[in-house]
Amino acid sequence: MAGKKTDRNPVLRARKGQGRSTPLLIGGVVAVVALLVVVIVVVANTSKPQDNATATNLNSPPATTAVGRATPPPWPAPADATAAVRAAGLPMLTEEGAVEHIHAHLDVRVDGRAIEVPAFLGIDQNRASISPLHTHDPSGVVHIESPVARRFSLGELFSEWDLSLSANNIGSLRSGDGKTVRVFVNGKQQNGNPAAVTFSAHDEVAVLYGTPQPGENVPSRYDFPSGE
Repeated sequence: MAGKKTDRNPVLRARKGQGRSTPLLIGGVVAVVALLVVVIVVVANTSKPQDNATATNLNSPPATTAVGRATPPPWPAPADATAAVRAAGLPMLTEEGAVEHIHAHLDVRVDGRAIEVPAFLGIDQNRASISPLHTHDPSGVVHIESPVARRFSLGELFSEWDLSLSANNIGSLRSGDGKTVRVFVNGKQQNGNPAAVTFSAHDEVAVLYGTPQPGENVPSRYDFPSGE
């Protein structure tokens, strides 16, 4: 029969087509592998943005100043936790660190009245990021969960609180007329700059403003929950 000759052997047809499809198949595999490599590199560079921040922020000495509001109490947590953490000179992490993991407790009293230490200091819930120095609740328990071994200061925590602290003031409350700013660690009064006081495991830190009273009750210990 005249006309175009047709190869009726399907195996032969497949073999003849193999030479043309193999380069396309190899090219497709190479393209997929290259795409996966790009994805892996991008994820590795973006999944832990704290690496550079950790290197530049946490390898420096703890801050000895506290910057923030000069207002009277109450002092709620700042609206922008990330900005406050940056003011403290600390990084925001994508997860809590595990190299340094300790807890301390902070009491703040003004004229004998307890002032709440807010929850979520150092935690930005909108951005899902966290400082190595933070609070989870208003109990006053301070969590230090850092990716590097380092001391953290009262000044850094007060900056995360967006609250000014010095030897002469807490917020707008200033020394004078017999009123002073005093800091105690485990019941022992600390001299000098209160912002330079650093936290150790299970410390009870008390910041008091007012006129010292004979026999006043200064917190000297805190009963941490089991496991903390």
